[in-house]
Amino acid sequence: MRKGIIFALLTIASLAARADEGMWMLTDLREQNAAVMREMGLEIPIEDVYSANGISLKDAVVHFRGGCTAEIISSEGLLLTNHHCGYGAIQKHSSVEHDYLTDGFWAMNRNEELPCEGLFVTFIDSVFDVTPYVQEQLAIDEDPNGTNYLSPSYLEKVAKRLADEKGIEVGPFTQLELKPFYGGNRYYMFVKTVYNDVRMVGAPPSSIGKFGADTDNWMWPRQTGDFALFRIYGDKDGKAANYSDENVPLQVKKHIKINPNGIQEGDFAFVMGFPGRNWRYMISDEVEERMQTVNFMRHNVRGARQEVLMEEMLADPAVRIHYASKYASSANYWKNAIGMNEGLVKLNVLDTKRAQQEQLLAKGRETGDGAYQEAFDQIRSIVAQRRQPMYHQQAISEALVTALDFMKIPMSTIKELEAALKSKNKENIDAALAKLQIEGENYFDNVPFPEVEKKVGKEMLKTYMEYIPQNERITIFDVIDSRFKGNSDAFIESCFSNSIFGNRKNFDKFMKRPSLNQLEKDWIVLFRHSIIDGLAQTAIAMQEANMNYNAAHKVWVKGMMDMKLENGQPIYPDANSTMRLTYGQVLPYKPADGVTYNYYTTLDGVMQKEDPDNWEFVVPAKLKELYNNKDFGNYAMENGQMPVCFIINTDNTGGNSGSPVFNGKGELIGTGFDRNYEGLTGDIAFRPSSQRAACVDIRYTLFIIDKFAGASHLIEEMDIVE
Repeated sequence: MRKGIIFALLTIASLAARADEGMWMLTDLREQNAAVMREMGLEIPIEDVYSANGISLKDAVVHFRGGCTAEIISSEGLLLTNHHCGYGAIQKHSSVEHDYLTDGFWAMNRNEELPCEGLFVTFIDSVFDVTPYVQEQLAIDEDPNGTNYLSPSYLEKVAKRLADEKGIEVGPFTQLELKPFYGGNRYYMFVKTVYNDVRMVGAPPSSIGKFGADTDNWMWPRQTGDFALFRIYGDKDGKAANYSDENVPLQVKKHIKINPNGIQEGDFAFVMGFPGRNWRYMISDEVEERMQTVNFMRHNVRGARQEVLMEEMLADPAVRIHYASKYASSANYWKNAIGMNEGLVKLNVLDTKRAQQEQLLAKGRETGDGAYQEAFDQIRSIVAQRRQPMYHQQAISEALVTALDFMKIPMSTIKELEAALKSKNKENIDAALAKLQIEGENYFDNVPFPEVEKKVGKEMLKTYMEYIPQNERITIFDVIDSRFKGNSDAFIESCFSNSIFGNRKNFDKFMKRPSLNQLEKDWIVLFRHSIIDGLAQTAIAMQEANMNYNAAHKVWVKGMMDMKLENGQPIYPDANSTMRLTYGQVLPYKPADGVTYNYYTTLDGVMQKEDPDNWEFVVPAKLKELYNNKDFGNYAMENGQMPVCFIINTDNTGGNSGSPVFNGKGELIGTGFDRNYEGLTGDIAFRPSSQRAACVDIRYTLFIIDKFAGASHLIEEMDIVE
């Protein structure tokens, strides 16, 4: 018995030492994590964190616009998320006359809260482990050995079938999502409610919410007040509804208490959110592939585009506002790709992966099970076959799809008009023209700076040509070579001078006298056709290479899972935009010999970095005034400094932006917004010694709302712990 107790204590101690790694399923917390979380500092019952049948913290955390996380911080649906998560909404409401990106925005009453078209939040109502049910359905499927076990359309049908059997009501704002986990070895179903009326309440100026911008992005130390406030509205009965003037603030069933008493080194913390994607079960060949395709193209192509955009944005405020959100989105994962590749090399992740995979292969040899070796060999062969088409596909996507806004012409309607003109059916022609008139106007409204697009287009074609050999390029380059003697700049000039979509004058002229011949020879239309064809060709090549990938990956992941469980390690699936929990501690770290980074930053750092001649480090006059007067209200630290950010060693990735950071009592102490540069390898391999999540200290958030913005009515609305 004594040996058993000692073994149990050693197991808990070893788990505590490595428990920081893991994006845990909420349904597994009681079985896998509760004991370790209590050992590390969780003071509330695990049912208060997640309860399958009752109200818990889970009910105050929402998926924000499908890509970020937000938390409910008042009984009337007030949401806290990141400034960069709300950036698109802030940008849409901004103009040269009302530049909320530069000046910030604060609604001083409910009537001033701004509706955000297209913005939505999603609640997770229920989570079910439905693995046995799905496996039963797959066993009676028409193609039991096929790929339906990963097919979204097939799993959607299974979800509806299961909902009918369980009596789950599905309304217009209810969604069912059944997803595979662990490569298809497990399945979970999520019942969700979507609220489409979300309004902007408050946002600091970008000089606070985006302080440090590209230079400080993914770096530590940070002094960024990366937060924004929104509110959920429902109908008068509290039900989800589309936007209406009659809607009212949502009376939520759960909101989070705020603790402004600060953090200390070593404090326990946990995070809930919707991490997007990571790839912890990759073999070493896949890691190399990621470095040489996705990361390589993001680094080089986005860097070239951003250089052009930044020059234009700095020269014209209207251009800056229009491209602000696009630029920020591009720059975010441009720097991520650079840092990830550097980190993978520096931390010898490929060697670590090779050691892990050899361990599993050795286990297979010892037990006489050749399945692991077969799966491993198959994955290696597939990666080798798909490398070139993946490289080309990334070049097309980054240089010609993502980068070129003028490629977003209404192609489906153009095809309808082409078919109608060929058939000479007047009714169909008139219908297609009416549709094109509306979509064409929308297109020009969304591409208001053709001179900027022209410069970007020229740079992107040159960049694409630099990385793709002449004999492999998409078909439009045959035209560029023959008609324009290889001069891609001349081709872009001709696109904007002669295409129907080059300018409004050309478009209006075409709409008065539509011609099939003109459509079929239009440069921008032909360019778009060529891009679609290029993506299709690379997709076909990759599909052929990937034929047996999913089956091999499923076997490989199952082997890695079993090996971990045999070693007494808890398991977790790769991130896939479903709700997860991760936990750890508030800790400093050492990025290099002789260098130690503290676990928190203060407003002193903002003033030290100030540079009025650099847009990234401008400091608002009001913030300087508050700093100089030490007018920090009740939000300062005991030593009188104003805290700004802190770091924790939790396992975060993209999608965790905006996630609530809780203390051991389940109270809000901060908002996650970024990772550190040294931890960018975490999407592939987690290193607890170097990976940190950067968080806005809730005291800084409250300080900015209260003292800087003067929006004390919002503070009064919150449930703040004394």
